[in-house]
Amino acid sequence: QVNLQDSGGGLVQAGGSLRLSCAASERTLSRCSMAWFRQAPGKEREFVATITRVGGFTYYSGSVKGRFTISRDNAKNMVYLQMNSLRPEDTAVYFCAASVLDGRREMVPEYAYWGQGTQVTVSS
Repeated sequence: QVNLQDSGGGLVQAGGSLRLSCAASERTLSRCSMAWFRQAPGKEREFVATITRVGGFTYYSGSVKGRFTISRDNAKNMVYLQMNSLRPEDTAVYFCAASVLDGRREMVPEYAYWGQGTQVTVSS
């Protein structure tokens, strides 16, 4: 059973930073690639970043590349999303997700397990 608990959202001014955290159940990180997605009101859920199970390779959407960093701590069963230089268009509910599929995965259906979401609001 895979359980994900994401946290760390909040209200921040444009240009500010936030760090999201995802607490995963034991052994999840050794079995799954991990990712962050986000969903703004009235929009579809979209890929933000992923870190692969094997090798820890990271990939980002074009809109966040260079500003966001995904990382993991296998010993603590934690995944993080460091978000810098935040913009109002980054406002969304952010979800941690886990996939048992290998390699680079950026599509919602490729992830079987999801956190409950954490709200990020960036004011201008």
